[in-house]
Amino acid sequence: MKIQNQVKFIKINNDQEGQRIDNFLFTYLKNVPKSMIYRIIRKGQVRINNIKVIPKYKIQIKDFIRIPPIRLINNKQNFNLSKLDKITMLTNCILYEDEYLIVLNKPSGIAVHGGSGLNFGVIEALRALRSTEHFLELVHRLDRETSGILLIAKKRLVLKALHEQLRLKQIKKQYLALLKGQWPVNIKVIYAPLLKNILKSGERIVKVDNNGKYSETHFKIKELFYNTTLVKIMPITGRTHQIRVHAQYAKHPIACDNRYGDFDFNKKLKIMGLNRLFLHAISLTFIHPISEKKMTFNGPLDKQLESYLIKLRKR
Repeated sequence: MKIQNQVKFIKINNDQEGQRIDNFLFTYLKNVPKSMIYRIIRKGQVRINNIKVIPKYKIQIKDFIRIPPIRLINNKQNFNLSKLDKITMLTNCILYEDEYLIVLNKPSGIAVHGGSGLNFGVIEALRALRSTEHFLELVHRLDRETSGILLIAKKRLVLKALHEQLRLKQIKKQYLALLKGQWPVNIKVIYAPLLKNILKSGERIVKVDNNGKYSETHFKIKELFYNTTLVKIMPITGRTHQIRVHAQYAKHPIACDNRYGDFDFNKKLKIMGLNRLFLHAISLTFIHPISEKKMTFNGPLDKQLESYLIKLRKR
């Protein structure tokens, strides 16, 4: 543990403006529990321009923030050796980086952020690796089991601009998935509302339900195999587990989906050497918020997915 035994004062700049004070402190005090952060705000130990504030206060440029002495966790001590290996590996997964954003080809098995029993994720790892960066935030999310293209913003104005592109459906995402059985040629779009439920364990389960949110996914056959189909998938909306649930709804669940898939089907696939979800965010297209250039990035499949496709083609 590392003790910050002095009061700190921070002057807000353009990149930090507009954040809620609690969200700002979650990033600034990276390993301090949220409960502790809310406590020091509630007790008035965090003051802005010498005034007590509430958690939803939005910080302004030139605000002067007082942060009290607090117990911090050293980033390097927060990760064991196996986690350090994964963190270091992430640097080899960066496809593109400039002073405004990072494009990452996320491996399967790593969450995009900590939570639900996980101490760290991609964003925490990048913050540990880039301790001098003042701002690093996820633009969007991928499931832990899903691999592929992930965007990280390095400036708040870039994050806001990309979120606006997401809202206007200007960011185009494409996925590759291996589905059970022969996908029907005539099914090109699935419209099915999705309802999210949070179990007591914290696990998220999504199902098709008329009370859910509008959801739209486009499917295009890439290759047909004996008992599986490789498809390109384009989600128009961005609901939690949308692709996985829509594939299940069509009765063609994704290969090795342990949550929404077919147990017996998955068991056969694992015997053949596939033991991860076959869902990969292969392509992402967006407008760079600063240069205003249209950018497209393609993330190659990992060795396990690539070698499994070779096996299928040989059969």
